[in-house]
Amino acid sequence: MPAHVRRARTVAPYGSWKSPITAESLVANAVGLEQITLDGDVTYWVELRPGEGGRSVIVRRDAQGKTADITPQPFNARTRVHEYGGRSYAVHGDTVYFANFADQRIYRVTPGAEPEPITPENAMRYGDFVVDERRKRLLCVREDHSVSDREAINTLVSLRPDGANNDGGTVLVSGNDFYSTPRLSPDGGRLCWLTWNHPNMPWDGCELWVAEVEANGALG
Repeated sequence: MPAHVRRARTVAPYGSWKSPITAESLVANAVGLEQITLDGDVTYWVELRPGEGGRSVIVRRDAQGKTADITPQPFNARTRVHEYGGRSYAVHGDTVYFANFADQRIYRVTPGAEPEPITPENAMRYGDFVVDERRKRLLCVREDHSVSDREAINTLVSLRPDGANNDGGTVLVSGNDFYSTPRLSPDGGRLCWLTWNHPNMPWDGCELWVAEVEANGALG
């Protein structure tokens, strides 16, 4: 290399070298895709967008191929249930229900409208949403952090989708340390879920439970 284009050599301690290649430059245009949901001819998914501060955005693609964001800024569709999260939204017709990362409240959003909360401001977290169409309610995992000097309490609960009288939901299943992945049978007559207890992680010891759903919504 000619002497007139040589650059001065820089010596820096190990770990302190400033590279022109930053983490931001590597991921700025990268988008993660997850949580695909089909609703008839409409497809929904979540995009993880590093360029928007790591925001998780629910996206909708209609039968004609038109794509639109469902959750506007600054909403971030991500749940903190079990800390590592879980399914953060559910769809019923044109209505989307999602957990917002900043306050962990559940929000409802319809086309052309701003998201509105259906749960109060408190120390509850919600995730793994399922729409119980027959009984007009949401089913989900609830994590109660209302008492700071104890471990959070996990339950399966039902919630009113219109937000009326939602003070945290109606408990359907309780007693174990962790719950996840509630799913309704196609006819709405049975509910299944996974559960485990300390000291197990779910890959160490996990149980699958199934219960009949009674006419009043309780589990048999």
